[in-house]
Amino acid sequence: MPQLDTSTWFITILSMLMTLFVLFQLKISKHMYLSAPSPKSNKTRKQKTPWETKWTKIYLPLSLPQQ
Repeated sequence: MPQLDTSTWFITILSMLMTLFVLFQLKISKHMYLSAPSPKSNKTRKQKTPWETKWTKIYLPLSLPQQ
């Protein structure tokens, strides 16, 4: 049974890894990253919702006082 020639495996694997590294570097370099977020003003205006202007409470049957 003939022996398997493994003398070229190192070069083959090394060139494959280098090729993959270069391809991933090119793919990452073409990626468009978002710019740094601009700071917002600290004065946030709170909008009143209709249910915030009224006093409401939901009474559950179990929360009623015992009689």
